[in-house]
Amino acid sequence: MPEFIITNAVEKDFPDILQCIRELAEFEHAPEKVINSIEKMKKEQDFFKCFIAHDQEGNTLGIALYFFAYYTWVGKSLYLDDIYVKEQYRNSGIGKALLHKIFETAKTENCSRIRFQVLEWNLNAIEFYKKTGVTLDNEWINCDYDKAFINNVEIP
Repeated sequence: MPEFIITNAVEKDFPDILQCIRELAEFEHAPEKVINSIEKMKKEQDFFKCFIAHDQEGNTLGIALYFFAYYTWVGKSLYLDDIYVKEQYRNSGIGKALLHKIFETAKTENCSRIRFQVLEWNLNAIEFYKKTGVTLDNEWINCDYDKAFINNVEIP
């Protein structure tokens, strides 16, 4: 098991964060959907936060990227957008440690809920989350309008 340290990501970590995002998209069979860039992250850094796990040499092992949201039913919540551990470092406690930092943050920030998504075919992730006591919701369907639609919307 590698020794690692988890810190709050800063701007110099953006290339490594984006690399993890791209690796996650590859794993999820959707690399073409990543339109983010380092420049975009710099412009929009007030909208997200990230924990980053490094080994003793400074190599990035994983990330947990999140933001705060407000849900009408429960109020302030933490939305965990991505938690990702590089394949060669999985099952070494890094994902659990990143998730622990998310729980600490939600508690400190007095959040009513932590929300995230997991793909239905990602059984390893589902089992990991079940061990942590997560409630899985099979009732809600994701709904997205992409930027092209937003820019050209004509609601009938």
